[in-house]
Amino acid sequence: MFKLAALASLLALVPYVSAQSQLYGQCGGMGWTGPTTCVSGSSCVVSNPYYSQCLPGAAAPPSSSSSSSVSHSSSSSSASGTATSSAPGTTTTPTAGNPFANCNVYLSPYYANEINAAVAQISDATTAAKAAKVASIPTFIWLDSVSKIPSLDTYMADAESMGGCQLVQIVIYDLPNRDCHAKASNGEFTIANNGVANYENYIDQIVAIIKKYPTVKVVAVIEPDSLANLVTNLSDPNCANAQTAYLTCVNYALKQLSSVNVISYMDAGHAGWLGWASNLGPAAQLFAQVYKNAGSPPQVRGLATDVSNYNALTTNSPDPITQGDACYDEMLYIQALAPLLQQQGFPASFIVDQSRSGVQNIRTAWGDWCNVKGAGFGPRPSTNTGSSLIDSIVWVKPGGECDGTSNSSSARYDSSCSQSDALQPAPEAGTWFQTYFVDLVTNANPPL
Repeated sequence: MFKLAALASLLALVPYVSAQSQLYGQCGGMGWTGPTTCVSGSSCVVSNPYYSQCLPGAAAPPSSSSSSSVSHSSSSSSASGTATSSAPGTTTTPTAGNPFANCNVYLSPYYANEINAAVAQISDATTAAKAAKVASIPTFIWLDSVSKIPSLDTYMADAESMGGCQLVQIVIYDLPNRDCHAKASNGEFTIANNGVANYENYIDQIVAIIKKYPTVKVVAVIEPDSLANLVTNLSDPNCANAQTAYLTCVNYALKQLSSVNVISYMDAGHAGWLGWASNLGPAAQLFAQVYKNAGSPPQVRGLATDVSNYNALTTNSPDPITQGDACYDEMLYIQALAPLLQQQGFPASFIVDQSRSGVQNIRTAWGDWCNVKGAGFGPRPSTNTGSSLIDSIVWVKPGGECDGTSNSSSARYDSSCSQSDALQPAPEAGTWFQTYFVDLVTNANPPL
């Protein structure tokens, strides 16, 4: 269970059992066998059927929530609204230090090659023309295995050759025991088999490449889903056992990447995961403490939300599946989380993934995240975000790369990918899903 009592460091956190749960500790939920009462000054509040938590005072519980379950480059539960526009209606001047301001964002050659191959398979000329446009929209480059690191050298050299301010976007995603709350984890490192040292070597290789190109700006999203799991899912033994390693590795990544001036945004889940009233406080405390433990470097710019998910940035009409959550879109989540972070000494700015948020009200349940039917490409990357809290709308998820396979005989099978609102048959996670890509193109909002 998650503890926010006074400890020397979050890196020393360990599961705790006593007659009463401590502040922000678990106190109930389906299958829970630990203490069901809380220490003085806090009360047990239901977050969802699987998780109740000791919160200060006697806050009213939300009506429902969702635990998370993740797969390759995807988050778990999702909020959405009924409509999303092509861009926020309010124009704002980029805030000071915004790394996206006045820079050319580098186009991923890997993704462009995937798009070009996909376009060649589309017989309808109108659809093919629309699909081809996606190759000119910047997306993040996922370094989700050591084998992908050498390509970063090529990309950085290419960006440097272009001159001017060039920004390369990467995702750091290779923790040991990765995806601790997933039904089928897919990381390459395990804690038991030298995982922390292997991860540090992974980071060192990335840092060594970036150091060679000091004129190229790099923005990194740090470890999708990992810290969010430490807020809500420590009742899962897989996450409890991975907790110390996660914190150690994220700390190492932030420090080492900052040493070569990488601008980092730690992944912060999304509105439907940490946006619940009972999760906002613990989330803010965790993110702020991780930031401080890394030395509060100015290169740690803030948080990334909605990575690989489907949530609207703003909506006036919340999806019925979000009932009970006041933060039913990403803007509301960010507006609720930001002041709590500031109170903890973390002046965080945000980026928001909108790569697949073009269509709303398409999920049958809050937690459905895998290859959701009817999804479309969403608002284009832009610093016109409608909020001084948000540096940029971004496309972190390369649309068309599969969330997970629907093949139940696969070792990486997750039953979420066989739900009624998941497009099937689906290939392995991370591989190209042509049918899904065509749907994203066809349903894009704004249109391509």
